[in-house]
Formats: sequence, C-alpha cells, structure tokens
Amino acid sequence: MRYLHTMVRVANIDDSLDFYCNKMGMQEVRRMDHEGGRFTLIFLAGSEDVASGKAVSAPLLELTYNWDPEEYSGGRNFGHLAYEVDNIYEFCANIQEKGVTINRPPRDGRMAFIKSPDGISFEILQKGDALAPAEPWLSMENTGSW
Repeated sequence: MRYLHTMVRVANIDDSLDFYCNKMGMQEVRRMDHEGGRFTLIFLAGSEDVASGKAVSAPLLELTYNWDPEEYSGGRNFGHLAYEVDNIYEFCANIQEKGVTINRPPRDGRMAFIKSPDGISFEILQKGDALAPAEPWLSMENTGSW
C-alpha cells in the first residue's frame, strides 16, 4: 500500500492557490476539470518533490473545487496536514510577511500551526532537531484555534 494524496475542499481556487503556492511554496502539478460532475481537481506537490522530479510519485495534496456553491465548515474536524521545513523560523516569518496568521507560533523551535483560507489546519514541523527558542516567537501568543 502507498499513500497517494490528501483531499481538501476549497471554496475559492484563486485564494487557495495563493495560499498553497505563493505563500506555502507548493506547485501545481496537475489539474482536471470534470464537466459532468461540475468540479475541478488541482494536485499540488512540495517544491522539493517538483525540483527532484519525484512529484509524480510523492504524496500530493488534492484541492477539490465544486463549481456549485457549498458552505464548508469545521476544517478542524478534518485534523491537519503536516509539512516539514528546513528552518521553521524563516518559514513562519516568510508566510507571516505574506499575510498568513501564525495561530500557534514555533515557540519551541519545532512546531507551528497555521490555517488555509478554508480553515484547514497545517502543522509546520522543523526538519531534524528543534531550533533553539528565539524571539519574536518565544513571546508570541496563540491566535485563534488550530
């Protein structure tokens, strides 16, 4: 058995691609419009998987956009997606500068949480050992839920 992808429903393709690609650094690798079912599937891969040529075999994130309006709530009920980064402080500073709220700052140098425009919770983990606690993260309070 091989893990293939995780699917999340999105309400707005442009907002979602801005978050996942422009802010999180993922890349679109495939898109399929299903006229009969009235939905679009967009598959995203991590930039490292794309650069290494492994995007075809790596687990992907599937964004499902239903053409007919639906209200999605309870993103927290889904749980969360987890991504590993080379430097959690640099990553969090970068996405914060792009307007992403850090709901649970990386005070421990190991873990942070953010949310997508659709309320999907993301756990951001430091690759390897935790970084030494550092400001401004050490003093930053939690914001909202994650």
